[in-house]
This record gives sequence, C-alpha cells and structure tokens, in this order.
Amino acid sequence: MSPYATAFSSLGCPDLELDAVAQLAKRHGIAMLELRALGGQVDLPAYFAARYGTPAELRVAAKKLDVPVVALGTSLRLIGNTEEDRERFLAYIDWARALDAPFLRVFDGGTHGDRAELESAGETLAWWEAERARLTTPVDIIVETHDSLAEPDVLEAFAVRYPGCKLLWDTHHTWRRSGELPSRTWARIGPAIVHMHVKDSITAPDTRHGYRYVPLGEGEFPLSDLRDVLRESGFSGVVSLEWERLWHPALAPLEEVLPAFRSLFAA
Repeated sequence: MSPYATAFSSLGCPDLELDAVAQLAKRHGIAMLELRALGGQVDLPAYFAARYGTPAELRVAAKKLDVPVVALGTSLRLIGNTEEDRERFLAYIDWARALDAPFLRVFDGGTHGDRAELESAGETLAWWEAERARLTTPVDIIVETHDSLAEPDVLEAFAVRYPGCKLLWDTHHTWRRSGELPSRTWARIGPAIVHMHVKDSITAPDTRHGYRYVPLGEGEFPLSDLRDVLRESGFSGVVSLEWERLWHPALAPLEEVLPAFRSLFAA
C-alpha cells in the first residue's frame, strides 16, 4: 500500500452534485475528494447554502458520503488580495469544518515573485494565522503553485522564507514553466508539500498557454520521474488528479480518464 491517498478535483465533473461526486470516487476506488466546483458553480459557500441551508445540515449529509473531503478550493490569492477577497474566503471556513475538510486551497498570485510580492504573501499569511487562532476546529490553508510560485527558484525562496506554510504542488505547472524535472523540484521543497496535483499535456503553440491537456500517460509530462519521487520519498499526503474540464469543456469526461490515474497512482 502506498502511504499517500488518491483524490480528484471536482473541476473534472463540475456539474455533478456533491453526492454524485462521492459516488464517482467510490466507483473508481479514489480515497478522497477535492472540491472546487459543484452543481455548475465554483462559489461553494453559495452552493452549500442553497442545497443544505446550514453547515449543520451539510454535516449530516456529509456523513452519508463515505468519502472524506481533503480540501475546498477557494479563489483567494496570497499576493494582491483585497478585504473583499478575504471576506469571501472566510465564508468557506464553516462549510469546511462541517465537512471535516482539513484544508482550504488558496492560490499564490503574483507574477515575478520578487521581494515586494513575497512580502505581500507574508502579510496575508500573518492575517490568516490571526484568523486561524480564533478557530476551535483546525482548518489550515494550502498554497497552490499556480502563478509566481510555479517558477521553481521563486518557489524555493518562498519555502525558505515561510517554512511553516503548507504547499499544494502542481507538478505539471512547475515542470511546464521551467522544464525542471519533478525530482529536482521535490528536492527543493519536498518537506512543505502536503498535496499534489497531477495532469499531462502536449506542446501546442497555437493555444493560449502553449500546451493542451491530455489523459495521463498520453503526453509529455515526466510521469516516471514523479512516480519515482513518490516511491522513494514515502510521501504521505494526497495525490490528486486535476482534470480541468470546467475550464476546458472539450476534455473527455472525468470518468473516462480516472482508470488511467488509478492505474498509475493507486496502490
């Protein structure tokens, strides 16, 4: 048995309701859920309020899912956020606690990761620590390597500067940004990682980002290198398939690509 748990992001099935997402995970032997979109929307507090009314009612419903939720995906960015952004983020906390979800995902933000941006990130982290200290049920943030932190040099500097900050490492983004193998990035920041996103792509110069997503194992991402990292490191966090069908509706249904994910990453 692998020491890590498997999950998938509901970005891959954004129109499904919560119970249907849990059923999909159980059919494919996926251990946990990462929630970003449900019922066709990404405003999860609004979704939960409309479907369940209160966090207490959501807690009752969640007990029947039989698939734990590891994280809720928020839109807060560490760098460049506003008071309104922070208020929207705080609305997730009671719902996360109702689901016993240990983490709220936030983005890094920024563009270059220079000193000013890293200081801005630190100010947000200090604000969050003050908010977190008021909570009776533990909930923490994980910071996704999405924008400035997708550059491995900046990511390493961030991890050194804020060693207590937990990371969601998007293994695809750091590799696409720099060409650096996952094993090298892991060597830089491994102790801070509690969650990983995996996906695959092929070079496509005619697209906005210069690549196109494809099912795992059908693209250029160095999967064997990442699997070596997982095997040799004893990583005990979460490895999650982020199949971005909400943003890329031409992608195949999530159910069609989950078998490849399970064969590559499930014990």
